[in-house]
Amino acid sequence: MSHRIIFATQPYYYLANNILALTGDRWENGIVETRDFPDGEHYQRILSDVNDKEVVIIGGTINDTATMELLDLAAGCAQYGALSLSIVIPYFGYSTMERAVKTGEIVKAKNRAMLFSSLPATSYGNKIIMIDLHVDGITYYFDNNIRPVHLYAKEFVKQAALQLAGGKEFVLASTDAGRAKWVESLANDMQVTAAFVFKKRLSGEETMITAISADVKDKLVIIYDDMIRTGGSLIHAAEAYKEAGASEIFVITTHGIFAADGFERIKNSGIIKHIMCTDTHPGALKIKDKMLTVVSVAGLIVDYFHENP
Repeated sequence: MSHRIIFATQPYYYLANNILALTGDRWENGIVETRDFPDGEHYQRILSDVNDKEVVIIGGTINDTATMELLDLAAGCAQYGALSLSIVIPYFGYSTMERAVKTGEIVKAKNRAMLFSSLPATSYGNKIIMIDLHVDGITYYFDNNIRPVHLYAKEFVKQAALQLAGGKEFVLASTDAGRAKWVESLANDMQVTAAFVFKKRLSGEETMITAISADVKDKLVIIYDDMIRTGGSLIHAAEAYKEAGASEIFVITTHGIFAADGFERIKNSGIIKHIMCTDTHPGALKIKDKMLTVVSVAGLIVDYFHENP
């Protein structure tokens, strides 16, 4: 049996620790020395032996610095003899830039995929494991024998919805028609009504909600969105459901980024009662508020490796 060792980039030490808490001594904790030079260059040294081991690396592409730290660490493990390489990217940055809308736009999601596709091959191959991608088609951007894996945090959403509802009947809603099919699938699994809003785009940054697909009057509404960044789209959707008569509004999201005071913006709107999200993005862990509950995806990741030894 081969030996599995786990590493993490600096922003994701917390998630690696959560995983190790579940795996115990079955997974080795990989040690990396990391420091910065005065000129801004970054130094990394792999202190653990990775030769002939199954290497798992946890690191989201949350910014360019984190992306390069992850890429360099993965390349180093491959170069030092890793038997296999599984790169877990809980949050794939630039996932909303998966295609060009205007002439000259650079498709950053594709470029990031090409970057990781250039990694040296290992004997048992390289995997890129991602969670709740904004667009499933991003997986097709990887090549050079990289095996992309798309994990769905479906059980988290279902359990979170049941917890928030507290035994009451509820409507599972989305912020727009783009996530409607996914939300409808979840709603069918839970045998509840699905709802979404119809939007009309007024400009590049402004949209207007024109209709809601289901009756939400006097009903508890739980909105699911794959990510919350600044909270603008979420607030607009919540306002629409509230104006349509929703009694209470809760929110579930996989990726709680909460950029640019997004959480405070949502809280100050006074419309949303509570938010549940996962720890795929370190931004969620910075929020210390009773209005937010954060659940770890460590179990989802460990279960994947257990089912795919």
